[in-house]
Amino acid sequence: MAKKGAREIIKLKSTESTECYWTKKNKRNTTERLELKKYDKKLRRHVVFKEAK
Repeated sequence: MAKKGAREIIKLKSTESTECYWTKKNKRNTTERLELKKYDKKLRRHVVFKEAK
């Protein structure tokens, strides 16, 4: 069996539309909320995605 680690699945939500991404992060190494610039399919351009709980 796999052991329980520090990784958790998080949801990244767009700051400009309703688009979402799902990704994993290690909560021991990065304790602050994640902010990534990714492609928004609805707006057809790159925007900032922030971690939502």
